[in-house]
Amino acid sequence: MSRKILVVAHTGRPDAVAATLETCELLVSGGITPVLTADELADIRAQATTPGHAAAVAAAAELGSGVSAEDLELVMVLGGDGTILRAAEIVREQATPLMGINLGHVGFLAESEREGLREAVQRAASKDYLVKERLAIDVTVRVGDEVVYRTWALNEATVEKSARERMLEVVVEVDSRPLSSFGCDGVVMATPTGSTAYAFSAGGPVVWPSVQALLMVPLSAHALFARPLVINPDSLLAVEVLRRSAGAGVLWCDGRRSYELAPGSRVEVSRSATPVRLARLHQGPFTDRLVKKFSLPVDGWRGPAHS
Repeated sequence: MSRKILVVAHTGRPDAVAATLETCELLVSGGITPVLTADELADIRAQATTPGHAAAVAAAAELGSGVSAEDLELVMVLGGDGTILRAAEIVREQATPLMGINLGHVGFLAESEREGLREAVQRAASKDYLVKERLAIDVTVRVGDEVVYRTWALNEATVEKSARERMLEVVVEVDSRPLSSFGCDGVVMATPTGSTAYAFSAGGPVVWPSVQALLMVPLSAHALFARPLVINPDSLLAVEVLRRSAGAGVLWCDGRRSYELAPGSRVEVSRSATPVRLARLHQGPFTDRLVKKFSLPVDGWRGPAHS
């Protein structure tokens, strides 16, 4: 059986289509079968205009049609963080490693930029990468004693108001104990990976990926005590939408999966037993990644003195 690597891309963008065709051609030349979802395979097949691209697409396999997620050794993701989050959904149960090639803006989860695509494919083919695990969260919605919704997230689960003109009344809880109630626009419950996403925009701290923790960050809370919290990763976090709330709320997970929250709903977040696995090509410190991705000024830095 040949080796199989799933290629996930935003095929609605010309640059992503070009990168996908190049990736497929490189994989086929290395004796590896590229695998795509049905929709994306149809998209690139229609745009394979060169003989090399046409041959590579002809050799590609369709996920779910003779190839299952269990057959994949790696996922190569061509796009930004949103595309990586979508790829993580596809292989969630198998926890297949994800290697991101940034075609977006910041691309914080990506491992390489567009100009490094050829090298990334070559290293994927030779299995020259290190797999790092990232903490994910399980998310449960309860109404009374009934579980009405379950999902998961890599970045964050956010309870938000669903009506722009109305404030959401909530009470937040840690380890089955109430912490505070207030009116707000919402509450972000994030992982260290998500600390540079929505939680970051809301004023939460940046948490190094090697730190095991959960974050709780209120959004525009009307309260004296509404600070971002860094919490034990094995704690149970909860947000209850109070019955006195003037409007309903909505749960968003990674900005991709949503569920409407009526007053009286309760959202629970806990550490997942299944992490998300990222394939890393570069082993530099997270500090360097922060500086590069956010273009942080470091002029004048001299470094530690050495004898």
